[in-house]
Amino acid sequence: MFQDEKIIPAARTEKEFEKILESPSTYVVLLNSRLAQLKSMTQMASRAGKKLIVHADLIQGLGHDESAAQFLCQQIRPHGLISTRKQVLTTAKKHGLLSVQRLFLIDSSALETSYKIVEEVEPDVIEVLPGRMPAIVSEVAEKTGIPLIAGGFLRSRQDVEEAFEAGAEAVTTTKRALWTEQFSGRKQ
Repeated sequence: MFQDEKIIPAARTEKEFEKILESPSTYVVLLNSRLAQLKSMTQMASRAGKKLIVHADLIQGLGHDESAAQFLCQQIRPHGLISTRKQVLTTAKKHGLLSVQRLFLIDSSALETSYKIVEEVEPDVIEVLPGRMPAIVSEVAEKTGIPLIAGGFLRSRQDVEEAFEAGAEAVTTTKRALWTEQFSGRKQ
């Protein structure tokens, strides 16, 4: 799915974003951003040879509805969008962008609601947070059959390896020390 890249660097700040552009990864995630800077950041990523995946729910100055998603798809044109929202994911898919459904696993009710959205949207990828819940990561991978990435609280090599063993194909992380680590990925 991600050209065998196992670590997908994620940035929360402009400074982290600049560091991501220097990373060896092709795929990168922009978590927090401001609408006024998003176009230029997307262009910077493209010039650096990066495929930028933007977290649509965390853009300051932009709503979280279908119109906002259409704007992102038509005007900003990142490689993909991450969202917890059905309308955003559906719009991304319609426009040929990678759709990444983020699942926040705070309790069983949230997990069940997420499964319903997965069935309706059929995202290209699911991102499970926190990624340090191997049993749940494994359950989501088995139940959905959709490529899965893990994120959140992955702070060490062991954390990442456990996510792979649980079924993740890749991980997202803001931890710079992990951006250049080499992993073989999911164990069969």
